[in-house]
Amino acid sequence: MPVYVNGELVLYGFVGDDFWREGFTSTEVLEALAEHGTENDLPVRLNSGGGLAFEGLAIYNALQAHQGKVTITVDAIAASAASIIAMAGDEIIMRAGSEMMIHDPSGVTFGTAEDHEKAKTALDKLGSQMASIYAARSDNNAEDVRQTMKDETWLTADESVAAGYADSAEAAKAKPVSAFDYRIYSNAPDRLVALSLEKGWSLPTAVSRSAASAASTGQQETIMPDKTKADDKAAETDKLKADVAAETKERIKAITGLAEAEGRGALASHLAFNTEMDVEAAKATLATAPKEPGSVEEGQQNSDLDPTAYEQQRLLASGQALPGGSPSNVKAEVKPGEIYAARRQSLKEA
Repeated sequence: MPVYVNGELVLYGFVGDDFWREGFTSTEVLEALAEHGTENDLPVRLNSGGGLAFEGLAIYNALQAHQGKVTITVDAIAASAASIIAMAGDEIIMRAGSEMMIHDPSGVTFGTAEDHEKAKTALDKLGSQMASIYAARSDNNAEDVRQTMKDETWLTADESVAAGYADSAEAAKAKPVSAFDYRIYSNAPDRLVALSLEKGWSLPTAVSRSAASAASTGQQETIMPDKTKADDKAAETDKLKADVAAETKERIKAITGLAEAEGRGALASHLAFNTEMDVEAAKATLATAPKEPGSVEEGQQNSDLDPTAYEQQRLLASGQALPGGSPSNVKAEVKPGEIYAARRQSLKEA
């Protein structure tokens, strides 16, 4: 669904991607803000079960930088990364029956013990930064907020107001919750878990379908009866994958190495790894973004990271979403190299 509708910012679905035909990205939000005008008051309707942590932070920073008054109404749910977005509101309104959830960030790491240690350090820093955002908005102690995050705390509309995470609870009835795999959360209400099962909202399935959709054209073109043609096509595909990987790696180096990235490490990492924005566009975006209150760059801006492996990690981890259980079922079905190849091909044909 569109992000900017009749002068309102409508943030429904997965944060940072489009699953179950719902979702929004920081790029879409930035474009909507530019269309709306920086000095105009902005109503925001929020209904999201969460998604990618850095996408949530990027959107939070964009809304914080908006010069007009930002009024955020939680239509049904603001969980995980979406609750960080909610904190950007100058006024935060919870509809009757709506909910908010805050928790610690999590992710999946591939690599050596050193890689895992770096990821742990980065997650700790990210968690502390998020806690400072919640604390600043609610006027609560940051250490107490961090414990609330670790406990994965679900709050009703009235509880959100009492805890300082919202300003008011209105009488208007909440909308139906947006599509999300609520089963991945430890303390999700039973009705949300049941709804996920009933609707077939499965995050691993959504990731697999997204990957298959992105790669389907390339897969069909390689199925040819003539072996010589098939071999030629396979070689061409391999070369394209290598070219895309090399170009992506150079683009990542360029964006994360920009002078404008200093003090904006989370946003720089997001633009480099999670979008296809070119260097000049990223530079312009970073230049206008506010600097972050802390740094989470360690372990996130490794210029030697294989972009294909990172894309696989991003799809598997889905930011804060996937539990620490077993991502192996998803890993077996995701083909990030083909995703890059398909995206590159679509850009050439556009």
